[in-house]
Amino acid sequence: MSHAVSRLRTQRLARAVRPFLNRGSRAERCPGCRVIPQYCLCAWRPKVEARSAMCLLMHDVEPMKPSNTGWLIADVIEDTTAFAWSRTEVDPDLLTLLADPQWQPYIVFPGEFVAPERVVSEVKVEEGKRPLFILLDGTWSEARKMFRKSPYLEHLPVLSLAPEQLSRYKLRRSKRDDHFCTAEVAALCLELADDQAACEVLDAYLDVFSTHYLAAKFQLPLDPTDIGHTRLAPYIHAG
Repeated sequence: MSHAVSRLRTQRLARAVRPFLNRGSRAERCPGCRVIPQYCLCAWRPKVEARSAMCLLMHDVEPMKPSNTGWLIADVIEDTTAFAWSRTEVDPDLLTLLADPQWQPYIVFPGEFVAPERVVSEVKVEEGKRPLFILLDGTWSEARKMFRKSPYLEHLPVLSLAPEQLSRYKLRRSKRDDHFCTAEVAALCLELADDQAACEVLDAYLDVFSTHYLAAKFQLPLDPTDIGHTRLAPYIHAG
């Protein structure tokens, strides 16, 4: 099923001037889940209702990386949009989205790097609006650049997350344990917005994706009765 991140990946590949080469990029992969076919994740794609929406601002090659977890967000949260970030241009559809009165947008970023008057730590949605979380999808250095050089985001409140748990994401290494992958950030936002079912499903889906991805990498057997699969199973809709 096509979604915003899938479409953005297609657009990015179409304008590539040379083949995308990254770790694992040469392997045959399922077009639906980006995992090699023997470990395909598509049968485990969940369905859950959410009041919240997600907006992914993705740095250049992020949509093409097999390990990118923004794809998982779009799998789970129906109201997910994705835009390619550029220092010199802004997609007019993004500006239209941010101006839509049905949404209450928050840009998610660490408060330690932001003027204190912009920082909030709670999601308080006005009557008649729905929360829209803007996630900067890239490496930490890329995300900092995106935050600094996106003037169209400067009027928005900055949601600063202060989670107690350390990152469990195993597919890409970070120099700091308190740097979260994009799907983990989205799950924490959903929790703050009282979208508890969606939070739990995305968290479980990330675990299952990580399990399939790493099992494929090391040619390990899968156990569909493990904790991650068991947590996700009630949200799988056959057919």
